[in-house]
Amino acid sequence: MAATLSAEEEQATKQFLEEINKWTSQHGVSPLTWDVAVKFLMARKFDVLRAIELFHSYRETRLREGIVKLQPHEEPLRSELLSGKFTILGVRDPTGASIALYTAKLHHPNKTGNHVVLQALFYLLDKAVESFETQRNGLVFIYDMAGSNYTNFELDLSKKILNLLKGAFPARLKKVFIVGAPVWFRVPYNLLSLLLKEKLRERVQMVKMTDLRQHLPRNCLPEHLGGCLPLDVHGWNQQLLAEQNGRVDPVDELLGIPLATSAVHTPGPDAMRLPEFTAHLARAQRSGIYHEYEELRKEPPSGTFHCALAAYNQEKNRYGDVLCLDQTRVRLKARRNERSDYINASFMDGYKQRNAYIGTQGPLEKTYDDFWRMAWEQNVLVIVMTTRTDEGGRKKCGQYWPLQEGGQEVYGHIAVVNQRVDNHSHYNQTFLELHNTETCEQRQVSHFQFLSWPDYGVPSSALSLLDFLSTVKRQQKRAVKALGSQWRGHHLGPPMVVHCSAGIGRTGTFCALDICLSQLQDVGTLNVCQTVRRMRTQRAFSIQTPEQYYFCHTAILEHAQRNGQASNQ
Repeated sequence: MAATLSAEEEQATKQFLEEINKWTSQHGVSPLTWDVAVKFLMARKFDVLRAIELFHSYRETRLREGIVKLQPHEEPLRSELLSGKFTILGVRDPTGASIALYTAKLHHPNKTGNHVVLQALFYLLDKAVESFETQRNGLVFIYDMAGSNYTNFELDLSKKILNLLKGAFPARLKKVFIVGAPVWFRVPYNLLSLLLKEKLRERVQMVKMTDLRQHLPRNCLPEHLGGCLPLDVHGWNQQLLAEQNGRVDPVDELLGIPLATSAVHTPGPDAMRLPEFTAHLARAQRSGIYHEYEELRKEPPSGTFHCALAAYNQEKNRYGDVLCLDQTRVRLKARRNERSDYINASFMDGYKQRNAYIGTQGPLEKTYDDFWRMAWEQNVLVIVMTTRTDEGGRKKCGQYWPLQEGGQEVYGHIAVVNQRVDNHSHYNQTFLELHNTETCEQRQVSHFQFLSWPDYGVPSSALSLLDFLSTVKRQQKRAVKALGSQWRGHHLGPPMVVHCSAGIGRTGTFCALDICLSQLQDVGTLNVCQTVRRMRTQRAFSIQTPEQYYFCHTAILEHAQRNGQASNQ
């Protein structure tokens, strides 16, 4: 495919590849190709940030739905591709867009699972958008319900097809026509409102078969939809299978990276605006949100715990049942005569930011050296502690930094000096100076300890925690700015260390709030359930209790009410 791009588009493609290939090199896989990059950028009009979001959304969706290493010449996918359910018509609309057709009456849910149908859809559409003309001019999707019965219809599948087309597929979706919808689809309530999110609705039209010609010329439509195009449902698909024999999908290698390592938080197809969020909370009530949490809690961890369970590492875990996933654990840099690079700490993505946090347990005396070594190696500027060292007569965390102003402690090869402590009503901020005794370098780190959060419980009011979160983020921003050209990573800076006692309950709640409020500020939407689900793929079991999960919701509501957003959205 020889794509003719403008100078600005070429520059955007280079920028996209530079960003994505930083990520591919981290995971030791082949870099993304220029052609694949152009496909994602075309779908988002060369907006690099939105194209990167689309790329990760596409990859996550394929992993979640099991659309990996597709074998079009093997069953059951081959039969599904030749069933005629999906095809690409042999003509384009007047604007040059490709026309994809889904024939609902050919789907029999009792015979074919959603999984195979989605595999076929992704495979055919992927091949359709290999064409530069389709990338440039977009895609029209005809959802043909003519002659279909209720038994041909599956709400979950239809919801996935329509929302995936908009939020997770690299094509410029111009229009979706739902043709010949039966009465049961239109009344007593419009199923479209269940199927579609607000932003997609404007591109979807439900039309009668006789009205379809007002939107597409007769020579673009098959005969059974009132056009003059003889429909050979097998032709395009058979030709494609012949051409694709032995070819490998260039994205396949990237799909080998487990989902746990790619959970960067971006607005998904199920994101809610504040009025929807408020209505959801009012409808579900505390019991409904608790139930939602229970469903999340039942989902098994998405990775393995081999390193954390190794005999020589078990003493480094504060709690035997709170372990790090192998896929996201922070590895200490190798040192001579050292058996293990393990610390109970996990990289966690933030809103549009990879590795925004390191979620970790409260350090044990035997892991103080490892903790400060990790902080140094990861260029940490801010540490957030959401526990007291002792609570209810139980040790929750070691005193891993010098408590008194002017105090100094040495942890391995890192000396830590307490320069100043500022005491506030709900938190203390300690200004620390780190000295690396091996390299003679020094750095500044801010240590924040939030004091108003009971173990297992939640703060009585969210406002003190929200103010604390704002203060922490301001300090991170100031510290990154002070680094200037020394810092070349993400503009929001290196990871922020966040810990409580186990590093999952209060830690997960703090990070979930930050992610949701960042998304709300950026695009006006959020989804707590999606955020927590993604977070748990990186720091397993994040958010420990239904109360903490419910608190995330009420805290967001308090934030919106305080900022006057709840009433005027």
